[in-house]
Amino acid sequence: MIRTCTHCGTQNRIPARHLASQGRCGQCKMVLPPQSVPLDVDQTEFDEIVRDAAVPIFVDFWASWCGPCRMAAPEVAKVAQSLAGKIVVLKVNTEQEQQLSARYNIRSIPNFAVFLNGQMQWQQAGMINQQQMEHILSRWV
Repeated sequence: MIRTCTHCGTQNRIPARHLASQGRCGQCKMVLPPQSVPLDVDQTEFDEIVRDAAVPIFVDFWASWCGPCRMAAPEVAKVAQSLAGKIVVLKVNTEQEQQLSARYNIRSIPNFAVFLNGQMQWQQAGMINQQQMEHILSRWV
């Protein structure tokens, strides 16, 4: 994954296991904060992050044509911001990543899931808000 330094603009490669960690820019040595926005991922990136991350992974399975998915997006972004350093938030476009969606039996969207140590811990279809997401995640953070 690539994280751009807000101080000098350098793009820093961050291993999946350190996405929730604070680091330092390779160029200017300023602090790189933990990942605090949802990451749009493909199947390869998804597999790497779920396998290697040291924190729980919250996944939003969505599609651009889905009204409830568009309503959930700002709620998901708020969760990524408020729990930065404690979780990593991923977004999987079910239209583009159909094999990944099939692997987890995504039949209805939005669909949310929590992964820990490479294994799915929880999954639910339907719109939920930030408070509900954080309540669910409180089991693992």
